[in-house]
Amino acid sequence: MRRNLDRLEEAAWPLFEAGHIPMIGEWVALPVLASAGASGPTDPLAEKVMYPVAHRLLQRCDAVLRLPGESRGADQDVAIARERGIPVYTALRDVPGVA
Repeated sequence: MRRNLDRLEEAAWPLFEAGHIPMIGEWVALPVLASAGASGPTDPLAEKVMYPVAHRLLQRCDAVLRLPGESRGADQDVAIARERGIPVYTALRDVPGVA
């Protein structure tokens, strides 16, 4: 998870610089888990927090950036975004405003 987060966080500055507010579900879900007393993302409680956080965030997102790599959660986010008509970008350079 840490490697995936590092990779995702590399895109945060270019997105912000382009006028967007980058959001990664784990930035919200992990503190929620910790405050609930969970031991981390492998804790049984994670199932009730990790994906639901992502689904709730998608209700507020204007677009999704799906970077390459295996991720069941990211694939679910893309499916939800497409169902809702939210644009999905597969490369940082394709996001409006990113140089």
